[in-house]
Amino acid sequence: MNKPVLSEARKRNRVTEFIEVDPILSNQYDGKKYYIRTYGCQMNVHDSEEMAGILENLGFLPTDSEETADIVILNTCAVRENAHDKVFGFLGRCKHIKEKKNKDLIICLCGCMAQETSVVEEIEKHHKYINLVFGTHNIHELPNYLLNLHEGLNVEVKSSEDNVYEVGENYKRDSKISAWVNIMYGCDKFCTYCIVPYTRGKERSRKSEDIIKEVKKLKELGYKEVTLLGQNVNAYGRDREEEISFAELLTKVAEIGIDRVRFVTSHPWNFTDEMIDVIAKYDNIMPYIHLPLQSGSDRILKLMGRRYTQEEYLNLFDKMKERIPGVAITTDIIVGFPNETDEDFEETLKVVEHCKYDGAFTFIYSPREGTPAAKMEDNIDLKTKEDRLHKLNEIVNKYSNMNNQKYLDKTVPVLITGVSEKDNDKLCGYTDTFKLVNVEGGKRLIGEIVDVKITDAKSFSLDGKVE
Repeated sequence: MNKPVLSEARKRNRVTEFIEVDPILSNQYDGKKYYIRTYGCQMNVHDSEEMAGILENLGFLPTDSEETADIVILNTCAVRENAHDKVFGFLGRCKHIKEKKNKDLIICLCGCMAQETSVVEEIEKHHKYINLVFGTHNIHELPNYLLNLHEGLNVEVKSSEDNVYEVGENYKRDSKISAWVNIMYGCDKFCTYCIVPYTRGKERSRKSEDIIKEVKKLKELGYKEVTLLGQNVNAYGRDREEEISFAELLTKVAEIGIDRVRFVTSHPWNFTDEMIDVIAKYDNIMPYIHLPLQSGSDRILKLMGRRYTQEEYLNLFDKMKERIPGVAITTDIIVGFPNETDEDFEETLKVVEHCKYDGAFTFIYSPREGTPAAKMEDNIDLKTKEDRLHKLNEIVNKYSNMNNQKYLDKTVPVLITGVSEKDNDKLCGYTDTFKLVNVEGGKRLIGEIVDVKITDAKSFSLDGKVE
C-alpha cells in the first residue's frame, strides 16, 4: 500500500520528466459495466474522461447508474467540506448495493480526496468495503491496479509527482463538440486556504508541441471548441526555461483555426499585458475570463497569500474591460475567512460594485485540514457568515441579471451543445461570452454555431430563437 503523506506533497522538485503512456488493452472485463461519478472542477471532469477511456480499453461498457454497474469510480473534490460529505453519502449507497445486490461490485475512490491523509485513514477504519483508492498523480496506472486487484482494500496514492504523462488520445470524451485540453498540472501558489497544491502537486507544464498536436487532432475530428485547462493556466511554461509563455501558447492554439478557444482558470498575479493583447487580437479566443478575486480586503488577501492588492486587481480588471471588446468577466469570492471583519467584507462589496461581474461563484470559507488557514483562530459565527453570503449574492445576482439584459433583442452567435436540461423540446448552447442560452430549434443544429436572437434574459440564462 502507498498512502498519502502531507509533508511529501509540500515538496517541490523543479525537474520534470515527460513519459509517453501506451494504452493497456485487455478483454478481462468484456461486457462488464462502469459508472463514474465526478465531483469538482473541470480538471476532474477531464480526468474522468481519461478513466473512461482506460476502462473501455479493458472491456468495460458505460452505464448511467451505479445500480447496474460492475465497477463504480468516485472521482472526488477536496476543496469544500460539502463535497466531502456528498462523497461519503454516496459511498453508503454503493455499500448497500454491494451487500444486498452485487457482492462483486468494485468500488473505487480517486481524485483530490484520495490525496488527503485523513480521508484514507477514515476509509481504513470505517469503509473497508472499498476495493481501490488511488490519487491524482497515478490515473494512468489504473489498468494495472484493476488487472492485479487484491482482496480487501487496495491503497495506491502517490504524495508527489514530478512527471508529465502523455496518454495520447486515450480519452472517452463526453462531447464531440467541445473538448478539454490539459496544458499543465498542479499549483505552486500555496494560497493559505487551498488544498489544491497538496492534492495536485507541483506545477508541471506539458510540452507545447504536444498541446498543439492535440488541438490540431481535435480540429480534424470536427470539434468546434477547446478549453485549455490548468489549476493556474497563465503560469504555463514558467516551470521550464525552454518553454513558451501562456500568451505565446494561446497565439499558437488560435492560429490552428479551431472556431472557439477558451481557458480556465487564471490567477490575477500571473495575468500579463501580453495575454490581454492576444485575447483581444484573435476573434476565435473567446472574450470570457474567469478571474478569481476571493476577497476585496488587502488585509484578508495578505492572510490568504493571494499576492495582489485590491488596487492591483482593479487595475487588471479595468485593463481587460478597456482592451478586450465585449469581454465578460466572472469570479470566485470567499466570505467568512478567519477574522474577516465587517470592514473587510465591505471592501469585497466595494470591488463587486466596481466590477459588476457577469457572474460569481460565492462560498463560505471551508477550512481544509493541513492548510495554514485551518490553524487560524476563527471568531466569526456561522450566522454572520451566512448573512454576508446572502448580501453578497443579492448584489452578484443583480449585476448578473443586468449584464444579461444587455443581450435582449440582440442576435448573437451561439454554439449549440445539446438538448436543454430544463426543456427537452429546446436546445442549449453558449455565447462567445459563455452565457447559457436555451434555444428553440431542431436537433440538427447540435454542434453548429448559429445566430440566435435573444428573446428573454434572466439572471443565469438567456432564451432565444434561431435567426
